[in-house]
Amino acid sequence: MIRALVIDDDPKLAALLAEYLGSRGLEVHTAPDGDRGLEARKTNSYDLIILDVMMPKKDGFEVLKEIRRDSNIPVIMLTARAEDFDRIVGLELGADDYISKPFNPRELLARIKAILRRSQAAGSEEVEVLSAAGIRLNISKREVECGSQLVELTSTEFDILRVLISNAGRVIARERLMELARGTEWSAFDRSIDVHISNLRKKLGDSSKRAKKIKTIRGVGYLIPC
Repeated sequence: MIRALVIDDDPKLAALLAEYLGSRGLEVHTAPDGDRGLEARKTNSYDLIILDVMMPKKDGFEVLKEIRRDSNIPVIMLTARAEDFDRIVGLELGADDYISKPFNPRELLARIKAILRRSQAAGSEEVEVLSAAGIRLNISKREVECGSQLVELTSTEFDILRVLISNAGRVIARERLMELARGTEWSAFDRSIDVHISNLRKKLGDSSKRAKKIKTIRGVGYLIPC
């Protein structure tokens, strides 16, 4: 059974998500603040975390920073503001996805299924190693090696890199890249992919101005050389 941790200071929303997701086959635990959420993560094993941004004392960004110090567990962030700021900051810190409040629980469930489907598909594949531009991906182990160093990536970062390396030498459009990596359509105005690419470049030791690993094809998308 899939185990999810909801960290949100809104007891009504947390209870709603626990009931709805629970009725869809997930085991859901809740935590009313960041500190107790981090404590729950230490004492239990979870498959993903649903994390609110706006919480008292320790907000979602601080909690995410602590999670990313030792874990690549998928994290979906909840934000009550429509502006891009919260979303961009969350993605830069390593969130896999975000959803704006108010939202339909069915949409959240769809996002969860997409993340878990990718992880399960990777786990069922035979060992396969892809390589390009000095980067090696072990698909079944979901490990990335750049040079002689292992690189820690989030689930979404790994899937984006997998799509790029699988199509090395070909330009992948921004919208198509997100669709391939995450199994859903994205608006041409959604800048999430740019943040994920920026994170990937930093972790791979690349430069946006003189990119050798992930090249930007202006007005089209991204490319990894063969």
